[in-house]
Amino acid sequence: MTAVSSFFGLNTALRGLLAHQRALDTTAHNIGNASTEGYSRQQTQLAAADPLSLASVTGGNAAMLGAGVDVEGFKRVRDAFADLQYRAQNMAFNQHQTTSELLGSAELSLSEPTDNGIGQVLAKFWSAWDDLANHPESPATRQALVNQASLLTDRLNTLQGDLTAVRTEAQTQYGLLTGPTGDVLAAAQQIAQLNASIRSAVQQGASPNDLLDRRDVALDKLSGLAQVSVTDLGDGSIRVNFGDAATPLVDDTTVTWPQTLTSPGGRLGALLQVADTSASGTITGYLSDLDAVASQLISSVNSLHGTPFFSGTSAATIGVAVTASTVQAAPAGSPAGANQIALAISALRGGAADTSYANLVARIGGESRAAQQQQTTTQALVNAADDRRQSASGVSMDEEMTNMVRFQRGYQASARVMSTIDEMLDTLINRTGHVGL
Repeated sequence: MTAVSSFFGLNTALRGLLAHQRALDTTAHNIGNASTEGYSRQQTQLAAADPLSLASVTGGNAAMLGAGVDVEGFKRVRDAFADLQYRAQNMAFNQHQTTSELLGSAELSLSEPTDNGIGQVLAKFWSAWDDLANHPESPATRQALVNQASLLTDRLNTLQGDLTAVRTEAQTQYGLLTGPTGDVLAAAQQIAQLNASIRSAVQQGASPNDLLDRRDVALDKLSGLAQVSVTDLGDGSIRVNFGDAATPLVDDTTVTWPQTLTSPGGRLGALLQVADTSASGTITGYLSDLDAVASQLISSVNSLHGTPFFSGTSAATIGVAVTASTVQAAPAGSPAGANQIALAISALRGGAADTSYANLVARIGGESRAAQQQQTTTQALVNAADDRRQSASGVSMDEEMTNMVRFQRGYQASARVMSTIDEMLDTLINRTGHVGL
């Protein structure tokens, strides 16, 4: 028969004390980080220790004497599929949110429908021609027409400048995010550094749970900027593909940035679309439509006026080329009171310029509302994805309180076992052989 040390029970009780102490430590760590961004709750993994094999007293089969409990490790509770879903929805939300913000600024610059909007100013411009047709010789009426024309060209100039400013703002934001001090490079460098630390810890047999959480937070931030694809390299480090970049942004500890992006998705994708100066760019398209309004206005009025009424060729350059004294209500040589030109120009109301401007307003307003609706929809989806992720990885205070009581009871019970065995050993060592016991 294999001898069993008198202190074997003490060691078994000690294992219980230490195991429940580690479990309580883990619970305290969870509670302390309940509000920490990206924190994943952890669990202490307990398993029965290897038993002691004992020969049977009667010569039968050997017996196995339990040796208590061991702490095998500390598990990080994380759902990789939930992370994948969240990052996909986060990319879509940030893309639509950025688009909504920028197109909202473009829509706001229209000032429609208000008295300051081009629609109303254009209508008053046509009415000023009506007034001139009714009073072709009136200096005051002529001056009022010139003033209204100046207001119209100023509003066209201003709107062109406001839309250009929105495009410039998108270009500036993109440059800040992707520049040497931008969020992309900062997150990439952090992930590369964490890759090195995590790989080292894994090689030593450790579980770098908190480092993994920090890396996931950096990946979440990147997913808001562009589409993110993550590949596990098998040694604790990862490879990160970013948007449609030709080379991985992070490959183990190597960071490759800057790179050219065309359709990366996320916030950067929205900024690129708005900032694009080619014909496919959102704001560039609006500016092209606005130039068409100005061009139609210039050509239609000038062709009827005989001499140039408007100067310039676009919304940025349009201006008034006449004064009150050079405004023509009728062709040169016409009798006093003639008003053919004034009538012809006033008849342009509701024509190509008005229609083109109305279409531009409808386009900007429609695309802005669509972006707002998409933002609302994707906000709900990203919230739902985050809720699903938190249900698996988040800290539940009720659950932690329950675990704390359970581990506390286990610790107390192990301590009671140790005290009992200590009393038994005290009796064996100090009192055995005493008469009267």
